[in-house]
Amino acid sequence: MYGKSNSLGVSWVVGVLSISGMLLSCVSPAVKEERLAPPKLNAELRLDDIKGYVSEDPAQAIHLIGIYEVLYGPGSPRAGEQAPETLETLNVLKTTAMDHLKASQEAAIREKRWDDAASLSRSLSSLGISVENTGNEPDFILAYAKQQLAEGNDLGAFLSAVRAHSLQPLHAEDALIFLERAAAVKQRRTAAFFLAIVDQGYEASNPRGEGISEELRSYAQGQDTATDMIKGVATVLVDRGIRIERGQGIPDRVLGSAFFVDVSGLLITNYHVISSEVDPSYEGYSRMYIRMGDASSPRIPAKVIGWDKAMDLALIKADLKGDYVFSVVDRIIPQVGDTVYAIGSPVGLEKTVTSGIVSALGRRLLQIGDVIQIDAAVNQGNSGGPVVDKEGRLVGIVFAGVEQYQGLNFAVPAERLAAALPAMMQGGKAERPWLGLTVSETVSGAEIIYVAPFTPGAEQQIKEGSFIKRINDETVYAPQGSLIPALQDVLFSTRPGELVSLETTDGNRYVLRSVPRPDVPLAEAAKRDSRERMTAPLFGLILAPSLGRSFSSSYLVKRVLRGSIADEAGLSEQDPVSIKHLRIHEDEGYALLQISVKKRRMGYLETSMQLPALLASPDTL
Repeated sequence: MYGKSNSLGVSWVVGVLSISGMLLSCVSPAVKEERLAPPKLNAELRLDDIKGYVSEDPAQAIHLIGIYEVLYGPGSPRAGEQAPETLETLNVLKTTAMDHLKASQEAAIREKRWDDAASLSRSLSSLGISVENTGNEPDFILAYAKQQLAEGNDLGAFLSAVRAHSLQPLHAEDALIFLERAAAVKQRRTAAFFLAIVDQGYEASNPRGEGISEELRSYAQGQDTATDMIKGVATVLVDRGIRIERGQGIPDRVLGSAFFVDVSGLLITNYHVISSEVDPSYEGYSRMYIRMGDASSPRIPAKVIGWDKAMDLALIKADLKGDYVFSVVDRIIPQVGDTVYAIGSPVGLEKTVTSGIVSALGRRLLQIGDVIQIDAAVNQGNSGGPVVDKEGRLVGIVFAGVEQYQGLNFAVPAERLAAALPAMMQGGKAERPWLGLTVSETVSGAEIIYVAPFTPGAEQQIKEGSFIKRINDETVYAPQGSLIPALQDVLFSTRPGELVSLETTDGNRYVLRSVPRPDVPLAEAAKRDSRERMTAPLFGLILAPSLGRSFSSSYLVKRVLRGSIADEAGLSEQDPVSIKHLRIHEDEGYALLQISVKKRRMGYLETSMQLPALLASPDTL
C-alpha cells in the first residue's frame, strides 16, 4: 500500500483444488423454500427491561418496544400470548418514552446544545412526530454553525453551515456571515461557495448584491494557483523505530502526505499512514512528525485528533499555521475524463504535482461509500495528499494502493471527507451508526441478504430477502451501481444511538436504535453466526437445507448473487454443497471458504474449491 514502508499481500486465488470423482448416486434437487434461519434472541424480553429505559434512554425504550411488538404484536407468530393489559401497558410506555424524547430536545434547545437538538429532531422525525413547534433539524444545525463560528472553530462552522444548506437553503444574510469569515481566514473556495448562495438569495430583493464589497467579491471569485496550494501540503513521517530483517536492523518509517483544512494546524491524511499511532494492536515504538519543506527542513511533532478507519482517513494536528488551507465545502463530484492534479511527497520528493484524468467513478473499494479512480501518477508517500481539479477545488484524497489493482490509483471523494470530518473532530475513533444489514443491489432495488446476529436489525427480526423501500422516510434514488453508497450516505448522516426508520417492500416499517459500527462488521458477525449463514454476506452464496441423503452435503445452493465470488467461481442454484472449513483471518482482513460442490453444469462432478473474500465488505448498513 502506498504510504507503508513494508507490507505483505494476500494472493487471491479462486480455483479448483482437487477433483474427487464422479457422482455415484443421485441427489435430490429439492430445496426447502426457507433459507437458513437467523439466530433467535437468546432471552425473553420483559416489560421491566423497557420500563428501566423510558426516562433514562427513551430511544432505547422505543427500540425495545419495537422488539416486543415484533414478537407479540398483531400478525406475529406469537400474537395472543400476551394479555391485553400487557399490550396496553406497552402503548403507555411508548407514549411516555416519546414524551421524554421531546422533553430532551426542549432541554437541549434551552441549553443551546444545538448538535444534540438536531440529533433528537432526527429521532423524533423517524417516529413521525412533528417538531415544527420547537424547530427543524436545519435550524439547529445552522444555530450550531453560528455557535462554532463565535467560538473560533471555523472548520466546524463551515461544515455545519453547508450541511444546513443541503437540508434547507440558507438565507442570503446567513450565508454572508460565513462568506466574510471565509475571506478573513483566506479560504477562497469556501468564500466562493457562500458567495454563490448570497447572490442567489439576493437575486430578487437586491439584484446588485449591495452589502458585498467589491474587494470581498473579487477575492471569492479569484483562483488559487498550484504554487499557492503546494504551501498547504505537508510530508508526514511516522518513525516506528528499527525492524529486524535477516538479522539486520533497518529503520522502519512510514511516509505519507497531508494537507491543511484549518488555519489552526489541522491536517487530513490517510488512516493507514498513522495507524501505528492509534491502533491498540500495535505494540512497537511510534512517533509522528510533519515536514513542510525538503529533507533539510525541521520535523514538527504532530498528534492524531481523530480517525475513520473504514474510510482510511485521519485528522492530525501540528503546532503550525497553514500558509494555505484547502476548502472542504465544495461538494464537487467530478466527471469521467476531467483533468485532476495530485499533490504530495512521492518517495519523499516534497511539493510534487502530477496531472491526469478521472478514469472512473463509483469504485467500491472501501467499507463505506465509493472512490474515484484516477490516472495521475502517485507513489509511496502520496497517500493522504489532495487531488484538485482545474479550478483548484478539492476533489479527493489519495488513498492506499490496492494490491490486487497494481498500477491503478484511487482517491476518497471530497464529499465523503466532509461527511466524515465532524465525527473525527470529536476526537478519537469516529463512530458510525450500524443496523446490522448486508444488502445487494439488484434490478429491483437494495435487497437485504443478511442480518447479523445481536444487532438492531436482528432484534427487530428484519426479514432477509426483503427490499429497502425507504430509510428515514426518504426514498433513495441513485444511478445503477450507486444505490448502496447512497443508502449509506443517508444512514451515516446520523449518530449512533439515534432512532432510524426503515420501510421494506414486504409492508413492514421498523424503528430501530442504531449502535456503533464495528471496525469490520462481518468479522464480528462471523464470531456469532454459523458458517453456513456467513456464506451469504461474504461470498454471495445463499444456502438452504438439503433433503438429499445420498450426498454428504447438508445444503443446496438456493441462490447465487450476480457478480459475487460464488458467481465468479461458477456455482449455480441447486448445486449440492458441503462446507469443510470457513476460516476468518481477521488480522489479514480476509476469509477462506473450503467447500465440496457437485456442479450441475459439470454433470455433478464433485469438486473441492477454496474461495477467498475480503472481510471489509462495502455492502453493509
